[in-house]
Amino acid sequence: MKIVILGAGNMGLSFSKSFLKYELIKPENLHLITRNQSKISKIAEEFPKSIISTFEETSDLDADLIIVAVKPQDFQHVAQNFRFTLKENQMVLSIMAGIKIEKIQKLLNHPLVVRAMPNSPTLLGMGITGYTAANGISFSQLINIERLLNSTGRSVYLENEDLLDGVTALSGSGPAYFYYIIDAMIKAGVEMGIEENLSQLFVKQTMLGAYHLINNSEKSLEELIKDVASKGGTTEAALKTFEEQHLKEILKGGILNAEKRAKELNG
Repeated sequence: MKIVILGAGNMGLSFSKSFLKYELIKPENLHLITRNQSKISKIAEEFPKSIISTFEETSDLDADLIIVAVKPQDFQHVAQNFRFTLKENQMVLSIMAGIKIEKIQKLLNHPLVVRAMPNSPTLLGMGITGYTAANGISFSQLINIERLLNSTGRSVYLENEDLLDGVTALSGSGPAYFYYIIDAMIKAGVEMGIEENLSQLFVKQTMLGAYHLINNSEKSLEELIKDVASKGGTTEAALKTFEEQHLKEILKGGILNAEKRAKELNG
């Protein structure tokens, strides 16, 4: 398989590294295209056997799969300034937030489009990607796409494309929510007099341990919370403050706003 990545940014490069790591493609069959000429030398250091070029230099796409990894705000400009035409049998995989299949098909004048929403842990092969496909995509074509997506972590097929905006808000943006909460916890530790590096250690290991408990316990989240929050204790005091400040509603509201923004990106 030959793959072209349109937009060699963080996510595009993460996908490329996963494909190469699991030997799903040969390095010489990978073509990375960037808008920024100044980034070419750095990308070439990481991918010495692959083809690296700018959009302006590219007049033909010799690939079975074209992965569109540009920023959603830039897609219309990029599509309207392509110097190449997609061939009938080429597949398109979009990993842009918010841009619907119908719009991608229209701007690229091409029917074979799969739309996916990965998240940043794909950098470690621990991501999760929701994806859906246009009508006309065969089962075997979809299996090939899924194999590529699974190299970056896990993937889930969704029949309803509208759910991808929710996936974008939940898991696509999700890592930042955890970082935000972890940052608040670390800063609370510092305020209580714990040295910052030590505070980070306590919080990160607590997060890791809690994750494994969730994954390995048959108890519900409510039951796990009750196991820690004994009556009249320290955890109950913290949770009472969270409830009084409506923290859960604030978090839910933020996630719903992320979904709203994903829908707006389609224009």
